[in-house]
Amino acid sequence: MSGSPAVRSGVSGVSGVSGVSGVSAAALFLLGGAALAGSAAVCVRVGSGDVGYADLAAALGRRLGLAAEPLPPLIDSLVWDLRLPRVLLAALVGASLAVCGAALQAVTRNSLADPYLLGVSSGASAGAVAVAVLSVGAGSVGLAGGAFAGALVSFGLLMLLLRRTGLDSSRIVLTGVVVGQLFTALTSLVLMTSGDADTTRAITHWLLGSMASARWDAVAACAVAGAVGAVVVQACAPALDGFSFGADTAASLGVDVRATRLVLLVTTALLTSTAVASVGAIGFVGLIVPHGVRFLVGPLHRVLLPFTALVGAIFLMWADTLARVAFSPQEVPVGVFTALLGVPLFLLVLRRRGEL
Repeated sequence: MSGSPAVRSGVSGVSGVSGVSGVSAAALFLLGGAALAGSAAVCVRVGSGDVGYADLAAALGRRLGLAAEPLPPLIDSLVWDLRLPRVLLAALVGASLAVCGAALQAVTRNSLADPYLLGVSSGASAGAVAVAVLSVGAGSVGLAGGAFAGALVSFGLLMLLLRRTGLDSSRIVLTGVVVGQLFTALTSLVLMTSGDADTTRAITHWLLGSMASARWDAVAACAVAGAVGAVVVQACAPALDGFSFGADTAASLGVDVRATRLVLLVTTALLTSTAVASVGAIGFVGLIVPHGVRFLVGPLHRVLLPFTALVGAIFLMWADTLARVAFSPQEVPVGVFTALLGVPLFLLVLRRRGEL
């Protein structure tokens, strides 16, 4: 559909920008992959408990069936049950949010678009809060289920409203803001009716975004959703190049504008809802990472999207690690930390683009 040769050649001609060459892109991607693996190893090691690289290798080796020295149970549990799923979940969520941001910025032609533009995050937050306050479900499973259900309801409402008004860029933005504000108000209302201070404090901490409850089931869910979403969005890369210049340009290049927009909206909503259900709302990743990567590798989405995923994964891994250790033994929610890092970085990006 959107990846036909005619569309690809047409987009290249319109953009007039080739970005990095194929060889340079491959070299940069290998370098980024090495940085991702190295960052993951370092982030697993960093923390209040002493974990060495040999401990990480031994824990992985045992799970892969390789001959490895058995670790003390406490160290093995620290690496396998706590640190490793947390680091991998941060990487998956960071990559998903960054890719969603890049896609939505092109679809809406809005440089301030991010994964929470559609109101899905607010719906997920409202669902999680309702589950916690009503004491439905069991622990993090009930919280994640409530968040995912709330995300689906909010996205369903968004699509219902857009069905009456159309899928053009301005209506997507305005309707997403309205839906987000509605579910934000519902979240505040439910929190106000909660008489349990401990529950309110725990939910507030979750709403700020936290990897503290990372488990392997959440890693698996984000990995599956991320893989499916990445394939779909990457397949729409030529169409996203056309959308960057407007719907009319995309249509003139052979893109089915309405169908492609719908596919991208559903895909980004799936990725965002899965991420929010797993770790809460984490801002600025999907906003600043695509801008920074676009400045480095150019605007063509076939190159931009994979690099955005890599940088988003690395960025959130390090942000979560710093949030864990910067004020130890107190842990700062990673959403707070990404905002603290994101504001100056976004101002820097705007300045480099000449918009500030």
